[in-house]
Amino acid sequence: MQTMTKKYRRRRSAELVVLGCALLANATTFAQADNAALAELPEFNAAPASLGGSPAGSGDEFRTLDTDIQDMKQLLLELNRDLFLLEEELLFPANTQVAIFVSMDVGEFFGLDSVQIKLDDKEVANYLYTAREVDALIRGGVHQLFLGNLKAGEHELVAIFTGAGPHSRDYRRGATIEFEKGIGPKYIELAISDHAQALQPEFVVKEWE
Repeated sequence: MQTMTKKYRRRRSAELVVLGCALLANATTFAQADNAALAELPEFNAAPASLGGSPAGSGDEFRTLDTDIQDMKQLLLELNRDLFLLEEELLFPANTQVAIFVSMDVGEFFGLDSVQIKLDDKEVANYLYTAREVDALIRGGVHQLFLGNLKAGEHELVAIFTGAGPHSRDYRRGATIEFEKGIGPKYIELAISDHAQALQPEFVVKEWE
């Protein structure tokens, strides 16, 4: 019953998105047609000075039409967001969901280039970071590197970090964690920080409670 409900919600959301796109396209077409028709009228382009500009009421009509189009665009954005969340819920159910995040602190002894993720000896992610993305991580951002499904039980995660270490030398280090996937989503953080005493970067893999 729950599966049928999810399928209906997904189909209904998709139908609403298609309907909204059609309505928006029609509204835009009508607006363009009205503008073209009014442009052909002499009174619209060059109204007598005594009339003071465009025909009475035309400005209000355009404003109303523009407001309707903007409202339709906002509705489409909201429907698209709901559809994305519904699709994520269907593809990655909470009871099998695993998400892996990357965070970075300071970054004085390590310049991040890429992170590779292996789950149970299978590569599931390999991401190359830009300078802007690294800067965002240093400023406190968190990057979702992987989102997938795992069955309940024991699993092993291996993270390989590649970048520039102390004195700008090529640096490659790995971190491993064994964890148990139970009922409910599992969140794991790959934290990169500086070890001030050792003058070396530190890589820690930890589970979110």
